[in-house]
Amino acid sequence: MASLIQSSIPLSVPRAWKGRRWIPWSELSPWRAASQGRNRKHPYTLHSRKSSDSPFSFPQRGQLRCAFWTGSSGGNNNPEFWVRSAERKEDGTSDRSSISSSSDSWLSRLLKVDWPRLMFGISKDEIIWRVPWTLQTVLQVMFLWFLAFWLVGSWIIPFAAHMIGFSKDSLTYRGQALYSLITDVAEGTIGLGILHQCLLRFQPLSREWFPLSWHGKWYIEACLGCLMFPLVNRLSQINLDLLPFPSPLTSSNVEQSITARDPVATILYAIVVSVCAPIWEEVIFRGFLLPSLTRYLPVWASVVVSAFAFSVAHFSIQRLLPLTVLGLVMGIVFVRSRNLLASMLLHSLWNSFVFLDLLR
Repeated sequence: MASLIQSSIPLSVPRAWKGRRWIPWSELSPWRAASQGRNRKHPYTLHSRKSSDSPFSFPQRGQLRCAFWTGSSGGNNNPEFWVRSAERKEDGTSDRSSISSSSDSWLSRLLKVDWPRLMFGISKDEIIWRVPWTLQTVLQVMFLWFLAFWLVGSWIIPFAAHMIGFSKDSLTYRGQALYSLITDVAEGTIGLGILHQCLLRFQPLSREWFPLSWHGKWYIEACLGCLMFPLVNRLSQINLDLLPFPSPLTSSNVEQSITARDPVATILYAIVVSVCAPIWEEVIFRGFLLPSLTRYLPVWASVVVSAFAFSVAHFSIQRLLPLTVLGLVMGIVFVRSRNLLASMLLHSLWNSFVFLDLLR
């Protein structure tokens, strides 16, 4: 049976009754209804229940009480809705409450979104990598890798060239390109050797570590990551505007070779930036560092930390912001595809994009 509830509205009975149902007060003009109620000689007052049984407060003296039908097909059938609506109309807080309720609904929807599955394709509590080593091993590998990267490029290779009898500055464009290729290969080889030696006592590793597979649709993830290239390029301009001073380590030899339009030097530099660098860096930062951090951090935090370490490893404050965002994209692509080939391809495409932009 439909219930009758009370509302403190000065409304006459003939005006409120229409057809076979009681009209809610929100469908009538309260000011017009109030004037009609005061002008009537015999205003009626309907009581849906006794005052002792009513959970709602009765109107003040001189006001009419109108019962309205809540079992109709239209409108809200919840009695508390009408009572709260009447209270909000009286104190003028209906607009503010509706805005706050809408913001709360959006917030609740955002909180209900399964962000790990949306961003990384994993469930919230899913364990992707079982890390057998501790943080000490992680710090050891990264410290030795950075140290070897600096020693090989800044001291060992230049000293070896000097012992042979020539210096880098005296080389031609092709000689400088070959010098850069040898230096990059030496840095990558020694870095991989350090990684292998530090993880030797944990051998054999499970198949989830350093995954390389030509099967699957990993190339789609890499192509989707390319959609972020315009954003990374824009961040490069912003970073240059914020920090206009030059980087201590610049690739002036590359730019000079490109300016000279030497085809052999251009091909050698293209191999360095598009083949060698993506392989070494992705193995270290996405293959080792990112999964290792998941033992202590959530996946998203591990992606962020590994991306920042990736940008710092380039020793260029001018490119700190874009390289961090690029590292985030490559980390997401790697976690989604579970394949290092995807992040290597994305890394190679970005370096090629930058290299071709210098050729123009």
